[in-house]
Amino acid sequence: MDAFDYPLPEAAIAQEPAEPRDAARLLVATDPTGVVAHRTVRDLPDLLGPGDVLVVNDTRVIPARLHLRKPTGGKVEVVLLERLHGDTWEALVRPSARVPAGTRLLADDQEMVEVGGAGEDGTRHVRVLVPLEDSDIKSEDSDIKSRAALALPPYIHRPLADPERYQTVYAAHPGSVAAPTAGLHLTEAVLAGCRRRGVEVHAVELAVGLGTFRPVSAHRPEDHVMHPERYRVPEATMEACRRASRTVAVGTTTVRALESAAATGELEGRTRLFIHGDYPFAAADALLTNFHLPRSSLLLLLDAFCGERWRKLYRLALEDGYRFLSFGDAMLVSRRPDAGR
Repeated sequence: MDAFDYPLPEAAIAQEPAEPRDAARLLVATDPTGVVAHRTVRDLPDLLGPGDVLVVNDTRVIPARLHLRKPTGGKVEVVLLERLHGDTWEALVRPSARVPAGTRLLADDQEMVEVGGAGEDGTRHVRVLVPLEDSDIKSEDSDIKSRAALALPPYIHRPLADPERYQTVYAAHPGSVAAPTAGLHLTEAVLAGCRRRGVEVHAVELAVGLGTFRPVSAHRPEDHVMHPERYRVPEATMEACRRASRTVAVGTTTVRALESAAATGELEGRTRLFIHGDYPFAAADALLTNFHLPRSSLLLLLDAFCGERWRKLYRLALEDGYRFLSFGDAMLVSRRPDAGR
């Protein structure tokens, strides 16, 4: 994993999203000669054309972080990851070791969550005692809005003035803990411009959770195990990708959904797909993505997709003042020729 480290200055980490959305800068690296261009996301329609298929992840972020306390007064943070069945969720509980199974956690004097046994990869099973899971960020339910918050990444130190800025404009299916951040740059005007250029726009769903944002702790990439995440690829999306002259995936989660379906033949399910090394891509030809954390599974996917040139592109972006990570700028990069089946 040392090969996937790079110096990331604190000043390069964006603390708020670009305004407007499509004003985010776009480093374009799709020219086969290696020439790069500096554009904005607003220019995306000019970079695509007839025969291209643009695929987005239309998952919606749920307010999943709860700051609670034990009956004895100790503070506990619960991050809901995925609803397993009924009112039972897989969750992160901190500090987990100090919360025995059967503990009921409170907000003020209301019982909110009952902590159960161990789940997978250090998670816990919890039972939600109020109907949090049925609400999304637009809910006017004052009880919900006072109890749950968006689980913004830990490197974001400023609260969002408008929580909708952590949603894509096409977000439709609640279930993600974190946003598919490359899609945060797209606007209805950009999507409409793509369609006018003859580009088909299709969607997949991958519920962004622990598999996406958990750091790689193994020393060697091949020893890392991905936490499963739920995905769905409509047949119309898969068919459009099969006939496309170029499939442009918006975000690494979109790539993982498409490649999971291509690899298994299953259009819906749970995926542990960890893309790294010499992965034989079968669906994605180009990738619109943000600039990722060092030593992350997202960076390993980018390395598999475009090869060693990501290092030069990242150095160029840092030197030129691009903003990094979830609220940062983006790059459009083509797949290396030897990375496809």
